[in-house]
Amino acid sequence: MALKPSAAHSGLEFLKGHGTLNDFVILPDDGAEVALDEGLVRALCDRRAGIGADGVLRIATAGALLDKGVLDTLPNGVGESDWFMDYRNADGSTAEMCGNGVRVFAHVLVSTGRATSGEVRVGTRSGLRPARVLEQDGDRALVRVDMGEPRLLGVSYARVGSRTLAGIGIDMGNPHLACVVPELDEESLRALPVDQQPVFDTEFFPEGVNVEIATPVRDGRISMRVHERGAGETMSCGTGIVATAVAALADAGSETGQVVVQVPGGEVVVDLSEGGSALTGPSVLVAEGVFRAS
Repeated sequence: MALKPSAAHSGLEFLKGHGTLNDFVILPDDGAEVALDEGLVRALCDRRAGIGADGVLRIATAGALLDKGVLDTLPNGVGESDWFMDYRNADGSTAEMCGNGVRVFAHVLVSTGRATSGEVRVGTRSGLRPARVLEQDGDRALVRVDMGEPRLLGVSYARVGSRTLAGIGIDMGNPHLACVVPELDEESLRALPVDQQPVFDTEFFPEGVNVEIATPVRDGRISMRVHERGAGETMSCGTGIVATAVAALADAGSETGQVVVQVPGGEVVVDLSEGGSALTGPSVLVAEGVFRAS
């Protein structure tokens, strides 16, 4: 799939993909020619009148985004020639980082010939996130992403429905509140109204927060649901999965190790090491086409 941005009168060429059902519209826009404003993002992500997605991933070089004023400066470790994941939430807001998005983004770079197999440098607003396509069979791939070092922010809370849940604030380049609930099992997790906007401490999280709710670690596994800032409940959230693995291991008295995380969209693996983390999971490309806004 060697897509190129179309001329304005003929619409925008796009790909669509997902990582454990966290789905994205991908816009190949190497030179950052598209005016990716809030209205266009909302139109693309609209599940009735648009393509439908949790967010938009624009493919452009970091240098082009810098020249067009989309970026003010180059984030840590990112060079002008690096491919940059310009990520927008479904509501049009800009997001710093998305772990599932990086997997899909790296997969698309290799599939379209923009990158070769091996380590793929992916620039994000949270800095460089190297990714490696471990397996690829057509439009399906298994991708491992270096997610960087989680940063603990302290203890806070979220109210979900009638329940107030304690959690650990964790910075994964974007803010998370990971709530590991001691007595929670998969059935009671499914019953929680995670689709509703959680109430959280806006002084602790002035820019908003992604809220994760999870079961404790049992036999190296946890189950998790997430309400994402700017998108609502999604089937998966890569940065949230890593943040929740950190919280779940801490709850179990550990700082490092491997956790298999089950989300509504599938299963991924988190590896936590001293000063770092990695996320391994699937990427699936499902469509390509031309979007014509009404």
